Amino acid sequence: MFKAIAIDDEPIALDIVKALAAKVGFLELVAVYTDAFAAMKRLQQEKIDLVFLDIKMPDISGIEFLRSIPHPPMVIFTTAYSEHAVQSFELDAIDYLLKPFSQSRFLKACNKAYELYELKRKNEAPAPTVPPDHVFIKSGYGQVRVRLDDILYVQSTGNYMQFVLAEEKLLSRLTMTEAEALLPSHAFIRIHRSYLVASGKVDKIERDTLWIRDRELPIGAGYAREIGKITGR
Repeated sequence: MFKAIAIDDEPIALDIVKALAAKVGFLELVAVYTDAFAAMKRLQQEKIDLVFLDIKMPDISGIEFLRSIPHPPMVIFTTAYSEHAVQSFELDAIDYLLKPFSQSRFLKACNKAYELYELKRKNEAPAPTVPPDHVFIKSGYGQVRVRLDDILYVQSTGNYMQFVLAEEKLLSRLTMTEAEALLPSHAFIRIHRSYLVASGKVDKIERDTLWIRDRELPIGAGYAREIGKITGR
């Protein structure tokens, strides 16, 4: 929710802001203050997105208040005096509402603030991560880039793992545990203590064997649950 507070030394002015804000669906007016310093403390303790701020106040002006905040939220000035308009916009105020202001004028100012809020939120959102389509497999003294879609299955052979690809085989000094950690678990399924298969490449499954193309691979006892991940059962 888009959170706001209002600061004005006149309680009647705050009542008007509360009434207008209650009709703006995306806005949550969480508090109102006649004491600017109490409001400043609230801003230090909680993230507030927008402040409705009077300019002429007895202890500190709205202009001075805004300048005193290191990282101020968005501000809409609400005032009976027009002479500070230019100064307020130099402080990057969202809008400048002259009292008395209407519901439509208040809503227009809120919409401007909310559009900026949404824009900032989109820009700050982390970019969606794209899963990698390849891995680097250690082979000899180097690392070979292999497309995940090219891997049919992986077979344990002594101290090595043999990556069987569509067109070739690649031998790597890895353990089965290391091979499982290297490959994405949603795409590669353990079917035997010595075999890890690309689930999307499986053509046929029988009681204790499966086929990938023309390769017949054994299914180990106790791997029924893993096989279920391939069949969806």
